[in-house]
Amino acid sequence: MSDVKLSAVLRTDFGKGAARRTRREGRVPAVLYGHGSDPLHVSLPTHETYLALVRHKNALFEIDVEGDVKLAIVRDVQVEAVRREIEHIDLLLVKKGEKVIVEVPIVVVGEPAPATMHVVEQLSVQVEAEATNLPDSIEVDITGLTAGTVVYGKDLVLVDGASLVNDPDSDIVIISEVRGPVESADSAEEPAEA
Repeated sequence: MSDVKLSAVLRTDFGKGAARRTRREGRVPAVLYGHGSDPLHVSLPTHETYLALVRHKNALFEIDVEGDVKLAIVRDVQVEAVRREIEHIDLLLVKKGEKVIVEVPIVVVGEPAPATMHVVEQLSVQVEAEATNLPDSIEVDITGLTAGTVVYGKDLVLVDGASLVNDPDSDIVIISEVRGPVESADSAEEPAEA
């Protein structure tokens, strides 16, 4: 059911100093919130959390908070600008069968017809789907598409039970004709003979 299983430790110390100590111990400060409950401050193992975030865009986390297992998805990740280390994570509690809205990246596959090119108008779209069945990406196959073809939001193939939140008539990928290089007036003139 879950993409990632992590063991969390409750945090009682807060503030920058406490967060630095948590990170030095190889853990990431995180907050679990949602469903009308009080926010739960925890720490997660840094390496396993990092791998989960890299491997799955919309991972469903199964978090064991000292024996109490909770399902959550990532809402926000704060990353240190220079070292690119995870500083803090906000996790939204979810339940099986509950629908949530997530940002899903568009991945273009295939090649359009000869003498055409494609332009990706939207790098990602918002999708409403069950928390236990969130897509990592949405593939758009442009194999053989000809100039003038437009792939709209309504053309996207979504996982079962998912629906597009964006405007279904919005452009996702546009196929256009490749234009040759434009010759300048100087290069078009014949060189003068001496």
